Amino acid sequence: MKIFITGISGLIGRHLAKTFRQSGHTVSGLTRNTERASKVLPASVSLVDRLDDAQDYMPDVVINLAGAPIADKRWSDSRKRELKSSRIKLTDELVDWMRQMKQHPDVFISGSAVGYYGRQGDKDITETSEPHPEFTHELCQEWEQAALKADDICRVCLLRTGLVVAPKGGFLDKMKLPFALGLGGRIGSGQQYMSWIHLDDMVSGIEHLIQDSTLSGAFNMTAPNPVTNQHFSQALASSLNRPAIFPAPGFALKLLLGEMSDLLLTGQKVLPQRLTQSGFQFQFPNVEPALVQVMDK
Repeated sequence: MKIFITGISGLIGRHLAKTFRQSGHTVSGLTRNTERASKVLPASVSLVDRLDDAQDYMPDVVINLAGAPIADKRWSDSRKRELKSSRIKLTDELVDWMRQMKQHPDVFISGSAVGYYGRQGDKDITETSEPHPEFTHELCQEWEQAALKADDICRVCLLRTGLVVAPKGGFLDKMKLPFALGLGGRIGSGQQYMSWIHLDDMVSGIEHLIQDSTLSGAFNMTAPNPVTNQHFSQALASSLNRPAIFPAPGFALKLLLGEMSDLLLTGQKVLPQRLTQSGFQFQFPNVEPALVQVMDK
């Protein structure tokens, strides 16, 4: 197969590229900095920094993972516009690019996030659950709607991804140091749920969606056993042989991060109902072995 990935140098994108190349597929991708991306990707991956330079590509699969990092800066009005533009505008352009091809892709797999559901407390959340109206829902909903404009030319799958547990990169990079120093602990009350997925299961899950031509629509890309922040914090500390006794007060995070603190202080108990029903088997369904495995790398 020929596979084209936007955001190919990101955490998920570069692991997909490596996996697909090892399986003998042809991989190309869109990235903002081709020189920097080439240093973290297999040498055989073709890279462009604008879609106009990819007019001759005829991919069987298009995977859309591009977007400005959501937790790097406070959510000012200008930052919110940037978060939307980096996802929605590019997705619109990508759909137009696919529409102009002489032969359309078989499947378009486009990113989203569990933020689609907004804050949900401790309720079990599946793909059909009613979302809570807030910025993360608005962002993900508009992103998904842009991707679904391609459903008249190919199969479309939407990835509502949780926190990706990986040995290097992602949210664990920011948590690892304080926990390794014995300074980690729960965030706020610690009772908010964290919906997570191991990187290996994320990559395998995307492969599963590609291979099963009957699958389309939204899929929760999360492990089947979400945990509270307190549980996750204790499991992370245990994987590092450290205690977890220094909580981060909710009011301090609100002062420091503003509205973005909602990402840490509220949560969702998201279940991968459709992925599980389709026959996908998780390698890491539970958080403790997932964390031990990534900390050993």
